[in-house]
Amino acid sequence: MKQPRRGYWCECWTEDLTEQRRPALLASFDAYTAPQADRWVAVALRTISPALDPDASDTAWEWLYDGRIETRRALLRAEPCTVSVTHEDIRITWTIRPVIFLELAHRQSNELPICAHAFKPQASD
Repeated sequence: MKQPRRGYWCECWTEDLTEQRRPALLASFDAYTAPQADRWVAVALRTISPALDPDASDTAWEWLYDGRIETRRALLRAEPCTVSVTHEDIRITWTIRPVIFLELAHRQSNELPICAHAFKPQASD
C-alpha cells in the first residue's frame, strides 16, 4: 500500500441566483501540486471568459492577472481558496482545498468504484 499523499481537492460549483436550490457540483479534480490546482481554475476561466458578460469577464481576468498569485501563495501555506465569477444570474465558484489522498481504490480513467455513485456532494459553507 502506498503512503498517503498531500494534494488539493478542486471543485467547480454552479448556482442559479434566481432559484432557491442548492449549488450544483459541475466538476472536480484531484491535483497533486499547487500549480496544478490553480492551473485547473485558470484554464477554465480562460476557456469561458469570451462567453461571460463584461463584468464577469473582468473579474475572471483580474484573478488571472493578480489573484492567481495570491491563490498560489495561499495554497502553498495549505490554506483553502475560492474563486467566483457571476455571469447574469449564475455564480460559478471554484474551490481548492488542501487534502491528504489515501490509497483506497484504484482509479482508472472514468471508471470509479460502485460506491462512488452513492456520494452526494454538499455545498460548502
